[in-house]
Amino acid sequence: MEQLKAISKDKMEKSFEALLHQFSRVRTGRASASILDDVRINYYGTPTPVKQLCNISIPEPRTIVVQPWDKTTLADIEKAILAANLGITPDNDGNVIRLPFQPLTEEKRREIVKSLKKYAEEARVAVRNIRREANEQAKKMEKDSEISEDEEKKLLKEIQDITDEWIKKVDEAEKGKEKEIMEV
Repeated sequence: MEQLKAISKDKMEKSFEALLHQFSRVRTGRASASILDDVRINYYGTPTPVKQLCNISIPEPRTIVVQPWDKTTLADIEKAILAANLGITPDNDGNVIRLPFQPLTEEKRREIVKSLKKYAEEARVAVRNIRREANEQAKKMEKDSEISEDEEKKLLKEIQDITDEWIKKVDEAEKGKEKEIMEV
């Protein structure tokens, strides 16, 4: 019983973490280094994350500065950022690459919020699917006489409580990110 709850809770936590990762990649009109997390360049034959090849700083709220340690990678980093389709045009001055973030229009903000809602709903569905699997397993345990009917009812309630807790966390994360995006 405890193992089933622990496994379900762990799976729900992973679904929530995946949602937070998706949220971190959403543009908010404010500079965030996490936008470069998935940008990689071919560095001596190895696909290497840009973050491992340079200093990334945010000197202003709407600008990211990428300063490679090896200046020969500057052009490759610029190409990778363009290819990543981040919606930002890099500005290469020969020493550093600047990524200027344009302020988001009201329409663009609403569009981003729509996609946030979609991500959050996908996370809720994933959490509910995990609950369904756990419930089926609990019912099977009762049917196979591994647990009593009372224990099954208690387990189903505990699984529901865990589910409610993670759905609440998803809702809070969604509201927080929505507020951040709609803030001008």
